[in-house]
Amino acid sequence: MFVKNLQDCEEFLAGDSTQLRELLHPDKQPLELRYSLAHAVLPVGETSLAHSLTTSEVYYILSGKGEMHINDETQIVVPGDAVYIPPNAKQYIYSCGEESLVFLCIVDPAWRKEDETVYK
Repeated sequence: MFVKNLQDCEEFLAGDSTQLRELLHPDKQPLELRYSLAHAVLPVGETSLAHSLTTSEVYYILSGKGEMHINDETQIVVPGDAVYIPPNAKQYIYSCGEESLVFLCIVDPAWRKEDETVYK
């Protein structure tokens, strides 16, 4: 059995400017996974940098409220929402609630730096 607690994960600033803790990644743990799983936090009033991945991604909103932008579409997201982001889609999210936006990021296949383009 493998269990990883969020508090045991080092927090770092991701390329898109979200506060990230990587929970599961097949390159960092002896796990047979295709995907990676990370916990992200975006403070109120902050916007992640626009970016795209060559892989698919899912955001699962845990708390807060966000304005999700994928290519030319925009939609408000709240706790309980799962957002599918297709490969190569330009995306960013704005934390527009009264508390930090907290969400899980699932990337399949697992996230790799060379698969991400950040637009500055």
